[in-house]
Amino acid sequence: MNEMTTIDRTQREYSDAVKKALARKPQLYINGEWVDSSGGTTIDVEDPSNGKVISSFVEATDKDVDRAVAAARVAFDDGRWRNLPPVVREKTLHKIADLIEAHADELAELEAIDVGKPKGMASVVDVPGAANHFRYMAGWAGKINGDTLPPYSMPGNMMFAYTLKEPVGVCAQIVPWNFPLLMACLKIAPALAAGCTTVLKPAEQTSLTALRLADLIHEAGVPAGVVNIITGYGHTAGDRMVKHPDVDKVAFTGSTEIGKLINRNATEHLKKVTLELGGKSPVVVMPDVDVAETAPGVAGAIFFNSGQVCVAGSRLYAHKSVFDKVVEGMAATADFWAPRPSLDPAAHMGPVVSKEQHDRVLGYIEAGKRDGASVLMGGDAPSADGGYYINPTILTDVNPQMSVVREEIFGPVVVAQRFEDLNDVVKEANDTPYGLAAGVWTKDASAAVRIASQLKAGTVWVNCHAMIDPALPFGGYKESGLGHEQGRLGLEAYLETKSVLMKL
Repeated sequence: MNEMTTIDRTQREYSDAVKKALARKPQLYINGEWVDSSGGTTIDVEDPSNGKVISSFVEATDKDVDRAVAAARVAFDDGRWRNLPPVVREKTLHKIADLIEAHADELAELEAIDVGKPKGMASVVDVPGAANHFRYMAGWAGKINGDTLPPYSMPGNMMFAYTLKEPVGVCAQIVPWNFPLLMACLKIAPALAAGCTTVLKPAEQTSLTALRLADLIHEAGVPAGVVNIITGYGHTAGDRMVKHPDVDKVAFTGSTEIGKLINRNATEHLKKVTLELGGKSPVVVMPDVDVAETAPGVAGAIFFNSGQVCVAGSRLYAHKSVFDKVVEGMAATADFWAPRPSLDPAAHMGPVVSKEQHDRVLGYIEAGKRDGASVLMGGDAPSADGGYYINPTILTDVNPQMSVVREEIFGPVVVAQRFEDLNDVVKEANDTPYGLAAGVWTKDASAAVRIASQLKAGTVWVNCHAMIDPALPFGGYKESGLGHEQGRLGLEAYLETKSVLMKL
């Protein structure tokens, strides 16, 4: 992309509240207290808008993990949370949501400088979404119930039979770096509503808001040991959590590769597992669309959050009659999506999260070029002093064998392809090991319903993209995951079902 105007990519000054959060002593939140690690190693925090180190946090040791799990185990077994009246759990979850909203500006800024996403986006997506997950799940705390069931093979009045829904126990929760606060709340809220206790580990790239969330959970009055938040690397602290014999359930959001490893490791003790994994989501654009509305929509489907979204619309299939107009319309959004520092009020897209991710995405773009793809827009990094910026990129002249078409890039890169026959495009859209999400753009409601029923994906959006709501279950087909989060299914992932039969 040739920038129409020169963009100043100097990061803005942080607020006093954020400076205070960055200056805090690196510690872990275990058993209701901020405690020192048993080791002395820390991990640097970088601002991806300029590549500068701005803070540090603890690299948890095995002993630290064991302390956190032990605290959660005692807190679960003695019933200090699960045996509270449901109304108390409900009120406490609402209190957490209140505190998130009260600190919304600080949390949005912390998220922005940690991940690289625009603060404006974090203010309208991440922070309200985090509060909403606690509010939605708060309502379930008093609505968890079993059933009374007449036995099928026994005479009437011989047996009284019923089921109970009980919390699964101690939960290890590992969240990714693209939506750190939102994902932490999405996992903690249903666990607390169900009566479980948790040990949460944020991603090693982005732990700032999880640590601040621990303060708010403490202030809300959650009993000691019910929520424990530790920081560290996935291959050490995360691995220890997954394998720990006192952990009853593992919930993970991240790559399919790591999800498979976690699933194998959790099998040793037959832990309950919920996995929300990768995607390569297709977006099908039918010939009847209003291109003026559709092109910006499909651009947003991939460039939102710098493409670092598991459901990003990274494979575009536009009907041949509108293909040129659609990709031209997407290219016209280049200035809108031009990457800027995360605290720039004009930013709609920021840098990617790290140098590692920056190199990974640019490597995929170069591989696409070598394989014969054409660059319609972007395909490079703007000049910036230290920041991890990548211009929004559209690749055309691609084929299904290319790595840019088959593999999850997790960056602002879309591969655009023409189609003519609807049956063929559905087949191509489904030709992937992933099945997390998909999109359809059309004015024909009947066509939308037919296509949605044929796409092998856990969520299908029509004339929109990445619209997530706490009430709607979210999960993937195929290698995009196991189980569901959000909605009633998300709550039930933290519950066991017990049958009770009483002879009369």
